[in-house]
Amino acid sequence: MMKHQSNSPIETPQSFLDRRGFLGNAATGLGAVALAWMLDRDGYSQAAEKPSSVTGRLAGIPHFPPKAKRCIHIFSPGGVSHVDTFDYKPELEKLDGKKLSGKGKLDPFFGKPGVLRKSFYKFKQHGESGSWISELFPHLATCVDDMTFFHTLVTKSSSHTPACFQMNTGFTMNSFPSLGSWLSYGLGTENNSLPTFVVLPDPRGLPNGGSNNWSQGFLPAQHQGTAFATAVGQQPIANLKTPDSISTASRDAARRLLKKVNRQFAGQFPGDNELAARIKSYELAAQMQTSIPEAVDFQSESAATQKMYGLDNKKLAGFGKNCLLARRLLERGVPFVQVYNGGALGSPRINWDAHEDLVRNHNNQGSLLDQPAAALLKDLKQRGMLEDTLVFWSSEFGRTPFTQGEGGKGRDHHPLAFTTWMAGAGLKPGYHHGETDEVGYQPAINPTTVYDFHATILHLMGIDHTRLTYYYNGLNRRLTDVHGHVVKDALA
Repeated sequence: MMKHQSNSPIETPQSFLDRRGFLGNAATGLGAVALAWMLDRDGYSQAAEKPSSVTGRLAGIPHFPPKAKRCIHIFSPGGVSHVDTFDYKPELEKLDGKKLSGKGKLDPFFGKPGVLRKSFYKFKQHGESGSWISELFPHLATCVDDMTFFHTLVTKSSSHTPACFQMNTGFTMNSFPSLGSWLSYGLGTENNSLPTFVVLPDPRGLPNGGSNNWSQGFLPAQHQGTAFATAVGQQPIANLKTPDSISTASRDAARRLLKKVNRQFAGQFPGDNELAARIKSYELAAQMQTSIPEAVDFQSESAATQKMYGLDNKKLAGFGKNCLLARRLLERGVPFVQVYNGGALGSPRINWDAHEDLVRNHNNQGSLLDQPAAALLKDLKQRGMLEDTLVFWSSEFGRTPFTQGEGGKGRDHHPLAFTTWMAGAGLKPGYHHGETDEVGYQPAINPTTVYDFHATILHLMGIDHTRLTYYYNGLNRRLTDVHGHVVKDALA
């Protein structure tokens, strides 16, 4: 581990940084989330490789010049129906109402294959690329020439929680590091006032598996995603603001005393770098007291920008704020932000799980995703950020081209083939990779595993997925396990 060294007297930041008071005194105003994240940053000695002078960055990474400097993942839990959104299958119209045959044994999640059902939505071609998009996404349809589609994603599980885990961590079991944690571990950050990996959950609730979806697993704890509270009326991080009961005078007095004590200690023990390192952690925590409130304050955003994201629409405002906040966090140096479009199960469901009535479910979820996600892409592009930013969207799996049960209005889970998309740095815009069969049941050409998808994302960020490893429990672990190939055909 490389420790921060200083040959000059240690200066404290412009805040109360007494170590004991920081841990136990409400005067700091920092809650458990901010405190845990900052204290965890002291654990870099656990890293399997030596970090460079940039906080958390491993020596030798990136492995090659990255196309993308920053990344946003929009995740839609529940299982988005590809044949009703991005994968147009006119043959389904001809076969509507018939049984699917010639594909081997049909084994959907609930074991009740119904009849083939044409798309519940009309499809049209859009943009110079002529990409087929359903009427569910009128706003995203205007962005197709900036998007790169992957139509043959294959995942390992048809169960919600394991499938969520695989899309986020590469494994169907919990306790493995998430993609954001791997990027934090490998690339670190040059920003000293915000986390390297921020998670913006759906304001309505957490996804299946909860925080395991953004866990650091066996990586050092500082690489866990920092989840902001996104529900209406909540502060992004609890207790961030200094209580009104703490006077400015008392804070100033404590600050002066601490500065004196730190200088005395540094003078007595010039070879001890522990204090300098710890003070830097607290310095970061103190900076969050101003950096986070500033980042979540949209007053500097124009009325037109806020309207573009749907902030003037009560229904869209929750996800719209998260998309706008994601852009603002990227601008302020956060390298990876994950935004959730959907939570867990319930009645009614607050995700894309469309067993009983696909139209009712997808109408609701689609309207929440469409305008804000399109606004994010357009906003990044008009600011010149899309050139070196990677945005990617995924669900946990797709949905069957046949109904769930005879006469059903919904579709079952489908891990055999589904659609995802990326946009931004290093990609072929308007390109479609892979093709499903005539009804969207399974890949016809170029099946793409989740491992391939993750390998491609890491590649765009300048990382060879086979070389980003962490020694744990006798093995050099990696995000892609022992699998995965970069989808080179999708690269510009």
